[in-house]
Amino acid sequence: MSVLQSFPRITPFLWFDSNAEEAVNFYLSVFKNSRRLGEVRNSDESRGPKGGVLTIAFELDGQKFTALNGGPVFKFTEAISFVVRCDSQQEVDYYWSKLSAGGSESQCGWLKDKFGLSWQIVPARPPDLIQKPKAMEAMLRMKKLDIAELERAAQS
Repeated sequence: MSVLQSFPRITPFLWFDSNAEEAVNFYLSVFKNSRRLGEVRNSDESRGPKGGVLTIAFELDGQKFTALNGGPVFKFTEAISFVVRCDSQQEVDYYWSKLSAGGSESQCGWLKDKFGLSWQIVPARPPDLIQKPKAMEAMLRMKKLDIAELERAAQS
């Protein structure tokens, strides 16, 4: 049975230029409970170096993905992002620090990692908090979300 047959019906498929293996190794180092599931290597040189990785199947904390060395044709945009739900400020700080290293920070918990992939590092509680106008205003001023500050703003 192929790796793909064990995947959910819908799985994110990430197109990298030629650094899919580097990206997968990076993501596996960031997310605990993660693993590499399988790979397909180039059988000739039509899709990259013979024997080089074409696709890599992997899992990040229960979510399955496939990474492709597809070449420079397509780039990631903010139109697609992955949300990382965090249960504490410590988790927010950890994922923010790891995923933004070499990338760029944006507003409201958004960042781009060093591969250009967009992530939202979000505490579990803010959807309740930002229903309060002052908490929403506070969030709009933040890059990395601060749970205590959002809670204070929601109570004012």
